[in-house]
Amino acid sequence: ITAAVDAWARGAAALPKPWQPQKPVLPVEGMRNVLITSALPYVNNVPHLGNIIGCVLSADTFARYCRLRNWNTLYVCGTDEYGTATETKAVEEGLTPQEICNKYNAIHTDIYRWFNISFDYFGRTTTPYQTTIAQEIFQRLLTHGFLQQDTVEQLRCEDCQRFLADRFVEGTCPFCSYEEARGDQCDKCGKLINAAELKNPQCKLCRGIPVVKPTQHLFLDLPKLQERLEPWLEQSWATGDWSANARYITRSWIRDGLKPRCITRDLKWGTPVPLDGFRDKVFYVWFDAPIGYLSITANYTDQWERWWKNPQQ
Repeated sequence: ITAAVDAWARGAAALPKPWQPQKPVLPVEGMRNVLITSALPYVNNVPHLGNIIGCVLSADTFARYCRLRNWNTLYVCGTDEYGTATETKAVEEGLTPQEICNKYNAIHTDIYRWFNISFDYFGRTTTPYQTTIAQEIFQRLLTHGFLQQDTVEQLRCEDCQRFLADRFVEGTCPFCSYEEARGDQCDKCGKLINAAELKNPQCKLCRGIPVVKPTQHLFLDLPKLQERLEPWLEQSWATGDWSANARYITRSWIRDGLKPRCITRDLKWGTPVPLDGFRDKVFYVWFDAPIGYLSITANYTDQWERWWKNPQQ
């Protein structure tokens, strides 16, 4: 309190001069360097106050605080643009997925500008850097033996000549008999669903009746990592600032044993899988989208690795 009173009495003139980083903002030797990423808003709708308050505004407040502390701060965000939700919206509006992304990216950008959110850079995930970095990470996983192939039973619409992503299927929930359940979850009872489990399934595009057929997919071999992950988690829990909820969920996954996780989808709109036998597939958005933080930084500066591969600073 005494120090605060003293600082107040000396006035603003006695404060350290505000740090003015060079453009682009890059880590500086000897300074505290802070990279802030706000959760990437999905591009298929107009942002509302929940989107702003849920991630963008809180990250913006922290970014402003860091700059006031004269910490060298980079704050990036962007629209998440690949996946089924974009394809669904494109069908609804009679546009191509790229046109949907262009339309709503511009709307998002304008709204955040109106709210005066202090992004250093607001980008998007449909860029050449996204493809390059995602495919490079995939190739390294493949080289180091962290991928496996498996057959998945999936619904296929013979009229549309395509395997149907979860959001392109509707039917009766096998748990509560709600007649408009989606292929990924039921909005009435809230339970997660495998699309092949739906009763009376229908293709949302043509209202045809799909059939169950096998298709090959690639999986992250997460069980291979469990032995190395557990001691890392123990150390991180002891030294980091994990929320109680994050600890609880992570412990439950470890307790039940990690399972292989599918990283490919039978879609057109996404980052292509660069492997023979899978070139007609794209990466599942949950594999692809987090890489957007890296690719958005790469679109901001070609020295992006100084932020993402530089633990010393």
